[in-house]
Amino acid sequence: MIVRHAKRLYGNAVIAAYLPGQRHVPYARRESLVTKRDRRVQRIVAYAARHVPFYRELFARDGLDPRSIRGAHDLARLPVLDREHVRAHPQLYLAQGTAARGALSFATSGSSGTPLRVAHDRRSLLANIPFGEREREPVNRLCGSFRPRELYVGYETSTFKKVTAFYAEAARLPVQPKRRFVSLLTPVEDVVALANAERPDVLVGYGGWLDLFFKTVAARGLSLRPPKAVMYIGEALPHGAREFIAQRFGVPVLSRYNAVESFKIGYFCEQATGFHVHEDLCHVRVVAADGRDARPGEHGELLLSNLVNRATVLLNYPIGDLAAWGTEECGCGRTLRVLSEIEGRVEDVLPLADGRFVHPRAVWQVLKDDPDVLQYQLTQQESRRFELRLATLDEPALGRARSRVAPRLQALLGSDAVVDVRRDALERGSVKFRAVVSRCRAQHA
Repeated sequence: MIVRHAKRLYGNAVIAAYLPGQRHVPYARRESLVTKRDRRVQRIVAYAARHVPFYRELFARDGLDPRSIRGAHDLARLPVLDREHVRAHPQLYLAQGTAARGALSFATSGSSGTPLRVAHDRRSLLANIPFGEREREPVNRLCGSFRPRELYVGYETSTFKKVTAFYAEAARLPVQPKRRFVSLLTPVEDVVALANAERPDVLVGYGGWLDLFFKTVAARGLSLRPPKAVMYIGEALPHGAREFIAQRFGVPVLSRYNAVESFKIGYFCEQATGFHVHEDLCHVRVVAADGRDARPGEHGELLLSNLVNRATVLLNYPIGDLAAWGTEECGCGRTLRVLSEIEGRVEDVLPLADGRFVHPRAVWQVLKDDPDVLQYQLTQQESRRFELRLATLDEPALGRARSRVAPRLQALLGSDAVVDVRRDALERGSVKFRAVVSRCRAQHA
């Protein structure tokens, strides 16, 4: 009991230390944000050079002085990490020091290959609570409440559940969230009944689940009393889903962009122009196909550098997501840079046998207006062989959709493409949903 009490006292002290001013950080002057970001870059690089085996060897081998990395722009001088090497040798990126002692280990979903294990030190996990004040502000504004009620649809073994269990053990929070957790496998009708009975302010769920949930409610004519806001997390919202939910149900759609590699990357504001990036917590680079930093509006692969975690240290880590920097400032007044909605993953671009590449948005254009398609998933098994799984209300709807979709998809993928179309509920369990998947690319990566 004494040890537990001491842990909670320490946890509350960490939270209190980071809390002041968090709501004002997104509105700070650019000069102040850049200074804070670059100081954290200097600290994490110096720390990695002393305590992390991979970086200790790197700096010694290349004769590079860690003090020469003065800010975020200098991170380009460090190598881009190899994802497979990090997955295969996680211990090389795990710090050997007191800060990493007692760290909690988390695993990625492994939807694009072998899961990656990432450890987070306890202090940085606790700091995520006050850091979250930035993300909670737009939700609170839309809901008109300091503590909005959430209906959270997820799975029992999720990272979220593990983190909240740690918070319950490591700190005594003065304000507890009003949150009702529901299993991802709960039937749509039961979720609707619960939402109508409890009237949550916010419905929270994975992007793919929310897309299918609202389209199923509309297609079946179910009576849903809409929440004040919808929040998608954990995976990208399929193309067109935001507009459908907002227009059909009159509900604004927000999001938080996070990952096991970095718990705080970005979040949507009330104007939903894109993700405001937590620049002082996670440095994001958008890299074009030729390796240069992409221009605003130009899509590229995201490289992450977590600036606060002192357990697993990853600098210039290719998370696999594709996005672009915004071309205009957001009208909300926040000065944090804006990242576009995630446009898919590297593994989602389809390499065809004739040398062409098909982007997931092109597939969406083929299927987006079909009235019988609630959700779809196109998987490239081989260069010319594809499987299209469709969620429809019934078998007759599948037949109608197949007759319309198959010719258009054939024209997109090539006359020699073989597309197997089948009906599927697209239940994913704990695996992240992706509308377009290339196993052919994974085999040759």
